[in-house]
Amino acid sequence: MIGKTRGLFAEFKSFAIKGNVLELAIAVVIGGAFGKIVSSLVADIITPLMAMVSGGAEVKHLAWTLRQSSGLDPAVVLNYGMFLQNIFDFLVIALSIFMVFKLLSVARQRLFRLGQADTPQYEKTPQERLLEEIRDLLTRRK
Repeated sequence: MIGKTRGLFAEFKSFAIKGNVLELAIAVVIGGAFGKIVSSLVADIITPLMAMVSGGAEVKHLAWTLRQSSGLDPAVVLNYGMFLQNIFDFLVIALSIFMVFKLLSVARQRLFRLGQADTPQYEKTPQERLLEEIRDLLTRRK
């Protein structure tokens, strides 16, 4: 049993030390912060503008009362407006992340093309030229 525990611990240690785990942790933290920024954009800027255009109606306050409260029993309310607001938040966050990655991809491709144009043509070393001559002589001999 102890051997299995040590093996599991060693496997976890090698997994946790790998760079991918650290990169994933950083991505989760940055993604969470980015999600908060976009959620604030939706809640504090886009939603009030939509409410102003639609005459003051806000989606997140939409609800459907399934059962009225009676005595000590509370009302049963289906808050579908908040669900719709969360779907809208998700779509804006997904679109924002897509746009950021699209911009980064285009920038990386442009930088890569610039880097290729600046590099000189590959010159063969004397050893490589000699090996090519030997190869050519051997192919002609057959």
